[in-house]
Formats: sequence, structure tokens, C-alpha cells
Amino acid sequence: MILPISGCVATSTPRYVIDSTSYQATGKSQRIKTIVLHYTVSDNERSIKTLTTGQVSAHYLILDRDDDKVYSLVDESERAWHAGDSGFAGRTILNDTSIGIEIVNAGIKPEYRNALNNGVLDYHPYEHYVAFDELQIKKVAELVQDIAKRYDISPKNIVGHTDIAPSRKIDPGAKFPWQRLYKEYGVGAWYDEFDKQYFMHPDAFAAATIPEIKQAFRDYGYQINDTDAWDKASRDVVYAFQLHFRPQRPTGEMDLETYAILKALNKKYAGRDDFY
Repeated sequence: MILPISGCVATSTPRYVIDSTSYQATGKSQRIKTIVLHYTVSDNERSIKTLTTGQVSAHYLILDRDDDKVYSLVDESERAWHAGDSGFAGRTILNDTSIGIEIVNAGIKPEYRNALNNGVLDYHPYEHYVAFDELQIKKVAELVQDIAKRYDISPKNIVGHTDIAPSRKIDPGAKFPWQRLYKEYGVGAWYDEFDKQYFMHPDAFAAATIPEIKQAFRDYGYQINDTDAWDKASRDVVYAFQLHFRPQRPTGEMDLETYAILKALNKKYAGRDDFY
């Protein structure tokens, strides 16, 4: 015997409601923890096409067009595909917990794009990079100020793509003005010059072991291996750090000034990860 099943689907009015006002948990925090800045390595038209039709995206796009617009491509409540394989401040899979901002910029000047191919240079120096337009910087500053305030994002968690993926990426490059954004707009992290000078002691740097210095990078937030050598992967982290905090001389070599800047940053910001 075959019985009819048409009456098995429940269509009655729900007998309960969701009460979101009587009780509230205190053990919670904002989901968005990081703002990641990128350059597109392309012009306006190709950047728009790539970020709207391809398998990569960002929450915001800033063109090099003279207009008053910042373009929202992905709602902040949704997950954009901008960070890739990445990590910072104890977090990985940063697409889940970050806002991505793409800025139209060519990246490396055309005449220098093959400069690393002959084996003479391991990393691009400052002069190889393309500068950003003034209007772009103002838009970035205003946008990041707003996002950081709304999500209570730690200054040190306002980073570049190279900070979170140092062996894959070098954007937003040496000519992105991190220091200016900090000083003029209160955006991001920067060291105090007094602290830097305090740590500029050759003897202290000479006495510091490679594992100790690598731990200092981890204390700030960088992912770095635990080998007892400055191998290529480790130097990639040093270069990423220099692009952010000593952009005029990014060499990938661990030196006294880089050490002093790292120590000064940790003195000011270590322990402010807001991990949870």
C-alpha cells in the first residue's frame, strides 16, 4: 500500500520566537580585525574588470581618477577574496576577518619589472616603485579612519599585503606613505623616534641571536620561520617589514636600524593584537 505524503510538509506558524533582548553575552568581539591595503598592478579599466569579474575581489577600490568616489565592490558583511594564503598577529585565512582595499597603481615601473631576473638584485629598491596620487592617499586615509573606528581595529593590524604574505607579495610597495598616514591622519602604527634611537646600539644588535630577533618579529605579528639562519623566506619578512617601516632602504638584510625599529615598535604595540 502506498500512502499519500502531501500532508507531511509543515506549513503552520512557528510556535516560538527568537529573543535577542533579554540576555546578551559579554564574551564577544568584532569579526573584522584587520585592514589590508593592496595595489592593483594595473590601470583603472583592467583593475575594475579583474576585481568584478575574476576570482579575486576586494571590499573597496580606489581608482587614480580625479573624482570624489571610493568604490564598494563587496559588502563589508561578506568575504572578499583579496588576502590569499596569509597570516598576521596569530591569525591565518585572513579573508575571513579582514577588509581589503585595492588602490590602482602600476607597482613597479615598467623599466624595472625584470630587474630581479639577472640575479644581481634580490629585492626591488625604493626607486623602482611607482608613487601614489595625492587624491588616492586622501581617500585611503579617510576610508581607513572610518573602518578602523567602526571595528575598533588595532593600529598594528592596518597592514599591507606584503606584511601578511611576505614571500608572495610586495604591495602596496615602498612608496605607500605609511608614516604620513600615521602622522597626518592617525592611521596605522609607527614607531617613536626616541625609542628607535634608544635601541640603536651596535653591541646589543650584535649580541642578539637570530632566534631572538625572529621572536621579536612574531611578537609584532609577522609570520616567520624558526630556522637559525637568515634564509630567503626569513629575508622576505625583513624586506616586507622594511617596505612598511623603512621604505627608503628596503634591502631584505637584517641590520641595526631595522632591529632598532622593530624593538621600538614592540615597545609601543606588542600585546595589542586583540586576538579574540
